[in-house]
Amino acid sequence: MTQFTPHPIPDGIVQVGAKRYMPDAKGGLVPVELIKPQVQLEDETVRRIMGFALALSDQIGRFKGHTVSDLGEFDALLAQEYDTRKGGPKGNRSYKTHDGLFEVEVRVQDQVEFGPELQIAKTLVDECLNEWAENARAEIRAIVTRAFNTDKEGQINRSEIFMLLRLDIDDARWKRAMQAIRDAMRITGSKSYIRFWMRDSHDAPRRAVTIDLASA
Repeated sequence: MTQFTPHPIPDGIVQVGAKRYMPDAKGGLVPVELIKPQVQLEDETVRRIMGFALALSDQIGRFKGHTVSDLGEFDALLAQEYDTRKGGPKGNRSYKTHDGLFEVEVRVQDQVEFGPELQIAKTLVDECLNEWAENARAEIRAIVTRAFNTDKEGQINRSEIFMLLRLDIDDARWKRAMQAIRDAMRITGSKSYIRFWMRDSHDAPRRAVTIDLASA
């Protein structure tokens, strides 16, 4: 097996004459002999882990590039030789081995922003909730609150906005509000996600091949 070589990480030591220092979080130089052994050990451990993490990140980046290139070449071959193409109108597509045990899946997700019509929708929804008052279900109020509240980056909660659109409420103002939300949507781009699946046998369930440390 090929040995995994870590990315080079500086040791964090600054040599000034005969003295050795380590910068602190504010950029100040602290003599090494004044730094607690456990702090130095933590520093060394984090640097060692980050060396492997950066090397793995570079490797995954190269792997993704090769994957996109390989699939693109296959798609081009299909188009040229057989006058056909993989996937639906949005670009979602799936590639499988002949035995069905391995699968590469490409999903294209639209990046959506909302225009000023969203404020009109909020006004109409607020009118509905105020009129319904005590008769408004608590879960609907919670969804509305989450939908129109901004997150730490100041962005509207898109998933909750889409949850509002799925609610079946027979009220003229509510329907106008939902239409205003749809009118407010602006597709500003798209992002592709590649997923990998496999089965251990034909009657086994499909499972993801995980390369994301967050879900490992």
